[in-house]
Parts: sequence; C-alpha cells; structure tokens
Amino acid sequence: MMPTRSQSFLWTMTRQTRFDSVRIRNMAHDPQILDHEYDGIKEFDNPTPGWWNFLFFFFILFGIVYIFMSIASPYVPTPEQELEQAQLKWTKLRFEGLELEPTPETIASYAQSKQWMDYAKGLFKANCVSCHGPDGGGVVGPNFCDDYGKNLKTIGDIPLVIANGAGSGAMPAWGQRFQQNDIVLLSAYVASLRGTTPLVPKPPEGELMEPWPDVPPPAEASPDEAESSDG
Repeated sequence: MMPTRSQSFLWTMTRQTRFDSVRIRNMAHDPQILDHEYDGIKEFDNPTPGWWNFLFFFFILFGIVYIFMSIASPYVPTPEQELEQAQLKWTKLRFEGLELEPTPETIASYAQSKQWMDYAKGLFKANCVSCHGPDGGGVVGPNFCDDYGKNLKTIGDIPLVIANGAGSGAMPAWGQRFQQNDIVLLSAYVASLRGTTPLVPKPPEGELMEPWPDVPPPAEASPDEAESSDG
C-alpha cells in the first residue's frame, strides 16, 4: 500500500527534526562552537583568513607611512611649499619673456610690482645682505632706505652701480654674473626700499637723491594667462 501525500510529508518532517536534533547536540559539544549565543544563534570559532589578516595589517602600515610622508617627511612638500614652487615656476615662465631695459621709468615701474619684487628680494637676500643688511638699512654698504645716496644721484644710477661696481671695488661689479633682467629687477627692488624703515638704519651718506619717476606699475598677468601665453 502506497503512503499518502500527508504521510510522506509527516515522515519527511520527522526525519528532518531528528537530524536537526542530532546536529544541534553535536554542535553543543563541538569545540569549534563558541560558548555564547545571541537570540539562539551560535557562532563558529573559525579563524580569520590569512589574506584578511595580511590586508588588515598592510593597510595599518600603509596608513602610518602615508601620514609620515604627507605630514612629517622633509621629502614631501607642504601645501605652502607647493604654492611657493608654483609661484616661482610662474615667475620663471614670465621671466623668460622679459626684455627689460635699465631705464629710470622701467625701474620705477617694476619697483611697484609685488610679484616681481618677491623674485628680486630673493636675489637681494642671496647677494646683498652681507653688506646692506636684510632690510636694506646698511652694514658695510650704504643705507638704501633713506633719501641719500653715496654712489647714487638718480634711480638710473642703480643698475650702473650694480653692473660696474663702485667705491674702488668696495662694491663689486655684478655685470658678468647677472643677466640684464636680473639687474633691472634688483635695481627696482633697491629703489623700492626707499622710504621704508629698517630695524637698524645706518646714518645717511652722500647727497640727497632726486625723487623717483612717477610712473604706473607694469601690467600684471595671472598665472593662467602667463602659462597660456608661454604654451
């Protein structure tokens, strides 16, 4: 006699229930089962895969190295240094296209350009500070901040003194070391110091100089315009 459908279902459920009961009893004594449960759910004590552990510690190490390289490393520029490098690059791009003449008008005009004076200030610090001081107040050389000039009478004399020297060699000649653009921009920086207040000014020397020409500053291009004109 064939079992009915309901009998087959009951037999299957009974068998499954017995199987689950046996499996649960075995799990209760299985050392791979942890001794705690949540809402009747037990947890296998399976170890974390080796590749997962490798990635976990790798990214911890990577994070430490990344933080060191991005913050503390002297080999990675800070945002301020990156900005300074970008500005220097922009200045060099524009510098390559300059053909400055050492005229009084050109010197007086560029003396009013903050961007070019930042560049010229670097030249001054590298070559002139030992004799004229970091702020142009004078040390061995004369004070550039007052209205008197030891070797200067007009603004046009500044590039001549820089290029040819003065004082029987006390002021060396820089004409062979600097390009003409450098001489003009350095002259403009020296001219821009007139009227400023140095920390320790040297007493006035020489004669009263003529006023600088009243001319507008040069037209300033943005970094994007400078790069587009270069490209």
